[in-house]
Amino acid sequence: MPELPDVVVYIEALSARIIGQPIEGIRLLSPFILRSVEPPVSAFAGHQIESVSRLGKRIVFKVTDVGYLVIHLMIAGRFRWLAKGKQPPGRIGLAAFDFANGTLVLTEAGTKRRASLHAIATAGELQNFDRGGSEPLLISFADFNERVHLENHTLKRALTDPRLFSGIGNSYSDEILHRARLSPLLLSSRVTDEQAERLYDATRAILVEWTEKLRAEAGDGFPEHVTAFREGMAVHGRYGLPCPDCGSPVQRIRYATNETNYCVTCQTSGKLLADRAMSRLLKGDWPKSLDEQEL
Repeated sequence: MPELPDVVVYIEALSARIIGQPIEGIRLLSPFILRSVEPPVSAFAGHQIESVSRLGKRIVFKVTDVGYLVIHLMIAGRFRWLAKGKQPPGRIGLAAFDFANGTLVLTEAGTKRRASLHAIATAGELQNFDRGGSEPLLISFADFNERVHLENHTLKRALTDPRLFSGIGNSYSDEILHRARLSPLLLSSRVTDEQAERLYDATRAILVEWTEKLRAEAGDGFPEHVTAFREGMAVHGRYGLPCPDCGSPVQRIRYATNETNYCVTCQTSGKLLADRAMSRLLKGDWPKSLDEQEL
């Protein structure tokens, strides 16, 4: 799922191309993409894009005199910028926004249609999409620490809870926790002030660093390779590969369709965290340390 750094770079590329441009037309290429009925998307044609902004992981187009178009890319949704007149991809295309200078296409890989488009009329309606999370790059350490301790969750869940923090998901939470040298399963109620400060610094550093990397990668072009698994990440998507800091093989915890990656040496004092998928099967035979796993 595109997270804060990815969405910021998308917004910068979109702003350069569509702000001030009138929408010539909106083509719905999939019946599943539109999740609202009023106002109709046809009402946005002929009106200019006034601004492009981020609301959590959503991207919002403010359209003069009409309202807002709210797009959530979810897991596999992506944007493509096509030359005017070029046809959108048929199988994965969900919607096309036509402008005088090109066409913005919303795509989604796979068969599950989770990406969404809402057309709304007022700023009041827009607030319904705000999950309430604080912006991690704008809040003070005191506010961050308060958010961490607001509910008793694992740190992984606290970082990715959109009611607590805005824009952080599965990928960058792994990188943040590795940078902070903290276990993804450490309960937030047990986090000390010193650990919270490390987490705060790591959160800001990782989000800024990756935003700058993705911005440099895109350059003046449109972001073409938005993915949750990137070369240069320390642990996310690197199961079994050596940790860049200590060399220990990166571990994982699998649950549903997601997994958490971490380093036992850097983050859990050598303790191997139970992978739910295997620990139910192995029970008492589940290894408790990296040494045991390697025997």
